[in-house]
Amino acid sequence: MQPNILESEQPQDNLLRPLLLKYLSYWPLFLVLLILCGAGALLYLQFKVPVYELKATIIIKDEQKGMDDSKMIESLDVFSSKKLVENEIEVIKSQTLAQEVVRKLHLYAPVSEKGRFTDRSAYIASPVQIVAKYPDSIEAVNKVNFTYNAGKQQVVINHTAYPLLQWVNSPYGVLKFMPNPNYGHQPSRTANTLYFSLVPVEYVADDLVATLEVSASNKLSTVVNISFKDELPQRGKAIVNELIAAYNRAAVVEKNILAANTLAFVQNRLQYVVQELDSVETNLQHFKTQNKIVDIDAQGKQFLQNVGENDQKIGDLNMQLAVLDQVENYVLGKGGKGSIVPSTFGITDPVLSNLLEKLYNTELEYEKVKKIAPENNPILVSITDQISKIKPGILDNIKSQRKGLIAGKRDLETTNGKYTSMLSSIPSKERKLLEISRQQSIKNNIYTFLLQKREEAAISYASAVANSRLVDSAIASKYPVSPNKLTIYLIALVVAVGSGATYIEVKGFLNTNISSRNEIEKYTSVPIVGELVKSDFKTPVVVSEDASSLIAEEFRQLRTALGYLGINARKKRLLITSSISAEGKSFVAVNLAMSLALANKKVALVDIDLRRPALASMLNMAETEGISQYLKGEKEIEAIIKRTEYSPNLFLIPSGPATNNPSELLLNGKIEDLFTYLAGAFEYIIIDTSPMNPVTDASILSPLCDATLYIIRQSITPRMFVQKLDKYSRVKNLKNIAIVLNGVNTKGFNRYNNGYSYGYSYVENKKNIIIKGLGKIV
Repeated sequence: MQPNILESEQPQDNLLRPLLLKYLSYWPLFLVLLILCGAGALLYLQFKVPVYELKATIIIKDEQKGMDDSKMIESLDVFSSKKLVENEIEVIKSQTLAQEVVRKLHLYAPVSEKGRFTDRSAYIASPVQIVAKYPDSIEAVNKVNFTYNAGKQQVVINHTAYPLLQWVNSPYGVLKFMPNPNYGHQPSRTANTLYFSLVPVEYVADDLVATLEVSASNKLSTVVNISFKDELPQRGKAIVNELIAAYNRAAVVEKNILAANTLAFVQNRLQYVVQELDSVETNLQHFKTQNKIVDIDAQGKQFLQNVGENDQKIGDLNMQLAVLDQVENYVLGKGGKGSIVPSTFGITDPVLSNLLEKLYNTELEYEKVKKIAPENNPILVSITDQISKIKPGILDNIKSQRKGLIAGKRDLETTNGKYTSMLSSIPSKERKLLEISRQQSIKNNIYTFLLQKREEAAISYASAVANSRLVDSAIASKYPVSPNKLTIYLIALVVAVGSGATYIEVKGFLNTNISSRNEIEKYTSVPIVGELVKSDFKTPVVVSEDASSLIAEEFRQLRTALGYLGINARKKRLLITSSISAEGKSFVAVNLAMSLALANKKVALVDIDLRRPALASMLNMAETEGISQYLKGEKEIEAIIKRTEYSPNLFLIPSGPATNNPSELLLNGKIEDLFTYLAGAFEYIIIDTSPMNPVTDASILSPLCDATLYIIRQSITPRMFVQKLDKYSRVKNLKNIAIVLNGVNTKGFNRYNNGYSYGYSYVENKKNIIIKGLGKIV
């Protein structure tokens, strides 16, 4: 590719500079988009309801993580349960707790006020709140307008008055209108229309859970962070605090249920033991009265004492065996679904006690998770596996314990047999008395033991505390977390720049015309000898003796560049053509000729565009006599050479009247005579001919000329012709061809932004640039 003749006059562009200049040339478009997107962002922020974030912190009491501060009551609470933080987080986020909060705060009946552009919640602006008697059965109702009569303490709906603090039958269900405890926290806006809606509890709970975030502070602690977002900080605080309270209530209720079940079990056992004890004491009293027994012989006392001790041991063993049977039946599931958890009192083996406690806690955890999760939940499956692994160990331990207890019982019974044989020598009355007393002692010990355990269970029931401790109650953020002004404005900026860039790229993709100098250099090796800015002058002649405009200076540069093409005193014929019409070839021909004439050069401007002549009208001259008549032999050369009014050195040879066969006329040989004559009379010959497409006039004339200026106009010349320019220069014999880029748009920042245009009157003030730029966009 040949180097461009003017390339040394321009700095080398880096990869980013052409793209930047391309976009900056559309600065009015970006300005409009920035204004529109900025206004849109401002309106969005104006009407978007701000959202605040509420945060609270609690500590879950868990023996596996962090510190458990329940030691103060640990000695009394025999049913203290240890919670896994992960499970408790799921409980806090459960629908069950969320629905309880919705019912407690009456969130199923939101009150709103109509605004000018958007409605807002009237949580603190409404003097009343609506309570449904059966919230779980309400149906969705949308926007029920009402008014509040403060004097009569009434709510009016559709001309029907309803009193406050009373259950009333309304078209929307059984409702109660109550004074709003939150009313008055801000200036009253009750002048606006108020309305309420009814939303099913589960729907409101779904929205609440979706906005709620619960997470552990870290893996090594039991601190749980609760976060909630709401438009109203007061309502958000109430929701978070009530959620924590509901969670604590649920934990206390669960512990109380366990304690109540244990109390019922102990009470049932007490009733049975009391009956047996009463029966034994009655028999003892009746026996002593009937047999008039007051004291027992010392020997009998000794035997009785030994037998009594053994019997007590046997009783303990029997009780332990009975407890083992109950535990075994419970583990094997023989008690049936929902059976009472058996007591482990009397079990002295620490291994079995630990296994049973682990089983009870695991089953309790299973029941709790089952309430909030489906049966195929991975947590339930995991807990079930744990239960299945614990039970075999318990059964093996029971078997071993039973074997040892039976052996011990057998030994005691053998020993008692010996004592019994010794007692045979004691009178039967005394022996009978000893047996009754022994039964009384056994029953009394059991009774005392059960009384003690009942009191312990009652204390645990009364002292049940929640499994969490509040660290920080709900605190609202000082500033809204949504919408974020910076983010919105950044989005507006990205949208403005992105949409502008997209428009430019799509426009460039769909545009089939040449848009820049770089594009010309990409498609052809023909050198570029000049660039001409787009002219806003009303007259086609922009070059004059006192002209100081930018485009006039560019024509002077083009005049200088002719030397690079070899145009001089010996080679003076310069052909000017283009691809299609409207590319400004005649404009370039007139002003280039004028520039040469002002340099005191005698110039002949020849209009050989026999199809659409334009030079005469551009120079304010009539199309009377011209080349077409000369080529037909109707006029002599001297008759068609006209002096112009613009310069004494500028002469025009007009095209003359239109003809039907211009190509044939150009081939009759007379055009060579014309050029020879003009070469002897003028220093420069500027020839304006028809465009290359679709006629052949330029191809006919080019061999007769010394150089060719090919005019390309920005945004007008189709790209396909530039791509074929190298081929044209060879096939159509365009001699010494060079390109002039015409109509370069000066909007924005282009190659003239380096101060090149400083001092020229063509440079417009900023106001005109902006107005014209906006006008082009429209």
